[in-house]
Amino acid sequence: MTTNTMRAISQDVLGGPEVLQVVELPRPAPGTSEILVKVRAAGLNPTDWKHRASGLFLGEPPFVLGWDVAGTVEAVGFGVTLFEPGDEVFGMLPYPHGVGSHAD
Repeated sequence: MTTNTMRAISQDVLGGPEVLQVVELPRPAPGTSEILVKVRAAGLNPTDWKHRASGLFLGEPPFVLGWDVAGTVEAVGFGVTLFEPGDEVFGMLPYPHGVGSHAD
């Protein structure tokens, strides 16, 4: 059973690891040509700490970081034919603005 919220590691200000916090956010719905992935594992790379500290391409927070992801397709958006709920997937979210794998 899914809920309308998800846990995420978010930040409201730029800085070191101490700015990260676990929060509850609304669970997104997949848009056209998108899939919603139930995250089982997410990578942590130098680009994550650089964005955490400087905002780099993302600008000012709040935001949820993370580009590398592995998990299970939970829902598909209109037009998606390659994946279906239950498929196991892994990959990299579109860099730099497809951020958000540090969430459920």
